[in-house]
Amino acid sequence: MKTRNLIIPILALLMLSSCGSRKNIVYFQDEPIEGDVTMSEPKQLIYKPDDILTINVAALDPDTVRPFNLSFVSGGTTDILNARGGTQQQTYLVDYDGNIQFPVLGTLQIAGLTRTELTNMLTERISEYVTDPIVNVRLANFTVTILGEVRNPGTFTIQDERITILEALGLADDLTIFGKRKNVLLVREIDGKKKYAKIDLTTVNVVNSPVYYLQQNDVIYVEPNNAKIRSSTYNQNNSVLISAIGTLTTIAAVFLIR
Repeated sequence: MKTRNLIIPILALLMLSSCGSRKNIVYFQDEPIEGDVTMSEPKQLIYKPDDILTINVAALDPDTVRPFNLSFVSGGTTDILNARGGTQQQTYLVDYDGNIQFPVLGTLQIAGLTRTELTNMLTERISEYVTDPIVNVRLANFTVTILGEVRNPGTFTIQDERITILEALGLADDLTIFGKRKNVLLVREIDGKKKYAKIDLTTVNVVNSPVYYLQQNDVIYVEPNNAKIRSSTYNQNNSVLISAIGTLTTIAAVFLIR
């Protein structure tokens, strides 16, 4: 009788420990917001040192813009090949002082400019040499890094220069069941200093967060929950052992109840 009384609480404890808390796992738990949800607007990227840009200049007469579109010399040791085997257009590295060296125009200070501002400046300067030039600027090294309790951690290159934290976590195949959804850490560099923000994915108001839209070189870290931390202190085979003990305990309880 005493053994049976001891086994029943053990079974209850095992069942409770195997159940995850809904509030710690489910996204967007708030009640639906009446009316339209006002989402934060994405901010334009601001170019800074160490950014890598591709700048393409086009016009009705291609020969007139050829000097503004330098390419790598085929066969050189610094060739960069694209997927089709051809050489890519040259990229421009923003140096420590915030400058790039642009053909014909020389040194250009671009740090602190947005894409629109840089495009307008180049269009105006190139218009002195070319009629109605079309300038296209892209950031070539827009990457975000996702670490911690996600299924596919790593550094991801973003093609369209616009991504939300939810889309970024989707690239990493979502959080694991052990990830803390209420305490996602974002690390961002602003003016040479690291800034930190905490994001709660369990609330619908995450879309109003000032860091909902990511910037280049952002780092996202998903902290493991207590269950994951505790399990890391045990041998991986312990889960099999615990499962076996639970099964044997259940069988023993059945016979004792009889």
